[in-house]
Amino acid sequence: MKVLSAASELYPLVKTGGLADVTGALPAALKGLGIDMRVMIPAYPKVMAALENPNILLRYDDLFGGEARLIAGRAMGIEIIAVDAPHLYGRQGNPYLGPDGKDWNDNAQRFAALSMAAADVAGGAAKDYKPDILHVHDWQAALAPVYVKFRGGPKTVMTVHNIAFQGQFPASVFASLKLPPQAFSIDGVEYYGNVSFLKGGLACADQITTVSPSYAQEICTPEYGMGLDGLLRARRGVVSGIVNGIDTDIWNPATDKDIAATYTAKTIDRRAANKRAIEKRFRLDQGDGILHGVVSRLTWQKGMDIFAASIDSLVASGARLALVGTGEPGIEQAIAIAAERHPGRIGVVMGYDESLSHLMQAGCDTILVPSRFEPCGLTQLYGLRYGAVPIVARTGGLADTVIDANDAALNAGVATGFQFSPVDGPSLEHALGRAGRCYRDRALWTAMQKRGMESDVSWTRSASTYAALYNSLLNA
Repeated sequence: MKVLSAASELYPLVKTGGLADVTGALPAALKGLGIDMRVMIPAYPKVMAALENPNILLRYDDLFGGEARLIAGRAMGIEIIAVDAPHLYGRQGNPYLGPDGKDWNDNAQRFAALSMAAADVAGGAAKDYKPDILHVHDWQAALAPVYVKFRGGPKTVMTVHNIAFQGQFPASVFASLKLPPQAFSIDGVEYYGNVSFLKGGLACADQITTVSPSYAQEICTPEYGMGLDGLLRARRGVVSGIVNGIDTDIWNPATDKDIAATYTAKTIDRRAANKRAIEKRFRLDQGDGILHGVVSRLTWQKGMDIFAASIDSLVASGARLALVGTGEPGIEQAIAIAAERHPGRIGVVMGYDESLSHLMQAGCDTILVPSRFEPCGLTQLYGLRYGAVPIVARTGGLADTVIDANDAALNAGVATGFQFSPVDGPSLEHALGRAGRCYRDRALWTAMQKRGMESDVSWTRSASTYAALYNSLLNA
């Protein structure tokens, strides 16, 4: 079976979040199931620099304002089709933002081009490659099912990684999208008089998936649906949740070159060397007390405003904190001020460092994910894999992947972390307190760490579910 995946990010070539990890890992996970997945991605400078054995599949005289080519090749072990349109993608830095930190003013055209190219290839425009299924990710590729609906093509799957990001633009952009007039309707891209790429994809795709079963249910409600819950309820029969996995070769504490000491569940005592490395890197007081870790965007969605307000309570309990992240200025400032109040107890690195994030998972005793909503979350999966016990809000994929250490779960020997709800200061602080008490029982804590490390967080089960979904579409 041939499946074309279309997305704006692909690890390790370009990454701003978990979307890249998913699109980068899924092709290899599906290969063993007899599925040939290629990934279509914009030809950003880093993509073009990494492309091996390029082969031109298709040429455009005018793709939203300039000449373009679709180039098939291989990069970092992944079969890709790069949309080589320098006028749209020949820009360094963040794929969505200019040097001023604001959205590129032609983002509608940039990602309409990605979507249209995916639909063209899916419809047979490239003589050397025609997929059986088109699988698109998030708003940046969400117009592809719309183009397929009005032009023809194979069955389509639309995956929502975060429904909060919808690709909304003024109605004036519709004229440039090369869609028929009837596409600007309730059954197409029209959304309260504007254009929404994501809404169009959700309306037109044959199947809609999101990245955890709980989030699939949540987005059908007004609380989490971000204005699209009515459409999703109407299409509930084609909405499903498939929890993400992680690349267990890249995220492997037994072989990870980014950590101070490698280890397994059987040699978990070696983990202590990574804790010492974090204490040194973050200038923390050395000790055996509990060390909490945060690797996150510092945003409202991630619950980081609530977390910042709880830092004093965390320190008062005797705990320490190492934090890596960047985000909203107000939250960054609150955390930085808290770190100044508690030297040696709070260590902060503002920004994102992939190597450092590996060390954080390998050396922190816990990993905190207090999100208000979280479609799946990968941070807690990395924590399980590395023996950093997750403390998570009871929402979305966090609720699906972490077994709360309540009395029943502890007595049954199945607990892997701590959940809390609602997402507020008292609930978070209560969870931190529960974790601290369990940590003092070293045998209980070590058993919980080992249980997490031995749990299956790979793509194996999820890849099989995607394969079954593709087959059901072909057999329908």
